[in-house]
Amino acid sequence: MRRRDFLKTAAASAAFATATTAAAQSKRPNIVFLFGDQWRAQATGYMGDPNVKTPHIDKLAAESVNLVNAVSGWPVCSPYRGTLMSGQYPDRHGVFVNDVLLSPESPCIAEILSDEGYATGYIGKWHIDGNGRGSFIPEERRRGWQHWKVLECTHDYNNSFYYSDRNVKYRWEGYDVFSQTRDAVTYIHEHAKQPEPFCLFVSWGPPHNPYQTAPKKYNDMYDPETLELRPNVTAAQEAAARRDLAGYYAHCTAMDDAVGDVRKAIEDAGIDEDTIFIFTSDHGDMLGSQGEQRKQRPWDESIRIPFLIRYPKKYGNEGRTLSCMFNSVDIVPTLLSLCDVDVPDSMQGRNYSEVFTGNTEAPTDAALLACYSPFGEWTRQNGGREFRGVRTPRYTYVRDLNGPWLLYDNETDPYQLHNRANDSAFADIQTMLEQKLTEKLEEASDEFLPGEEYIKRWGYVTDENGTVPYRV
Repeated sequence: MRRRDFLKTAAASAAFATATTAAAQSKRPNIVFLFGDQWRAQATGYMGDPNVKTPHIDKLAAESVNLVNAVSGWPVCSPYRGTLMSGQYPDRHGVFVNDVLLSPESPCIAEILSDEGYATGYIGKWHIDGNGRGSFIPEERRRGWQHWKVLECTHDYNNSFYYSDRNVKYRWEGYDVFSQTRDAVTYIHEHAKQPEPFCLFVSWGPPHNPYQTAPKKYNDMYDPETLELRPNVTAAQEAAARRDLAGYYAHCTAMDDAVGDVRKAIEDAGIDEDTIFIFTSDHGDMLGSQGEQRKQRPWDESIRIPFLIRYPKKYGNEGRTLSCMFNSVDIVPTLLSLCDVDVPDSMQGRNYSEVFTGNTEAPTDAALLACYSPFGEWTRQNGGREFRGVRTPRYTYVRDLNGPWLLYDNETDPYQLHNRANDSAFADIQTMLEQKLTEKLEEASDEFLPGEEYIKRWGYVTDENGTVPYRV
């Protein structure tokens, strides 16, 4: 080869290498977002639960930003999911009750990322279509998700089904968490080889009840009689709490193995540094605390959720714990910002991407809590009610339609055993928290109306109990 030709070839090779390196550096991050259903923040080893075994998640926490005060401000399945897609409060996107359709006017994360060149995938439970829990969801209602293995809603984890591109129902093999995870692992390996970034959401059904349905291997790990209960579990609930927690923890440990499998897939695919990896949940579960069950309550067991975010390229590999408040409405604006994508004006949440570095203060010190509709007469009879409140790093303050209801100092009373609402010793604190609540309601354009008013406003049809019925 003549010297002149050699220099041309060398220059071309160098230019190609430079362009390839620049492309790699400019490629937007992948997103892998894992979330369970009804997994409360307290039910992990890294948060100090003395019973549950979650070694993979504990290791993840040691290498992630751990938001210990992340909350699901409207702790119910569908309202959270509508907010997760849209970055809006439930009274804005319309899913303030279960089993209704997310407003088509709300721009969603996958639609936005698809327009920016992302491949998108969603696996598992959807629960914001409102056209039947076992019905096929056509492409026009998938809100930008391309890879699609989804069922609207099921809690039969060992006989679980999904639809893909056609109106044909397929069955997940065995315990659906594991088969859904295998599909996620395949997706990660396939898309890691592609030039475009990807966004994958995996929505698992457990540890939502029924609790005793995890594989036997995991159920055998927990003896109800030896469990250490939280001090706020009432005597009347103790037997049920022990029984339910044993099965709940079994689901958690099974899912911990699934988290480990996904984490390994990311590492094996060579995309660990370039992937935003999140583990979280839609809301918690009371499990006998305060004498209550399930969710839709303003106590910490219901509202606080695990939230771990690992993104080595931006946040490094050293774990850190942040005590700032972080609400469900903030997830999408933060993810879009991390992907260098403009956040639409329609979104009501805040961008925390720089807060997670530990060098920037959080944009607010209070998270809005809400129950827009108590889902009918049965729920009311069992203590459900409309409420609005704020959770700060130290306090919880809640009022219902009749006025102040709950006030806790979570620093001195971490199990919320002493309600200080209207306590003269807490008068100044209550005034301060009432002002914060007023500000949050104004910010969210929330009128705090009776639930029936929202039902009428959105034109939803309810049954004799005031509940939006669901169809199988």
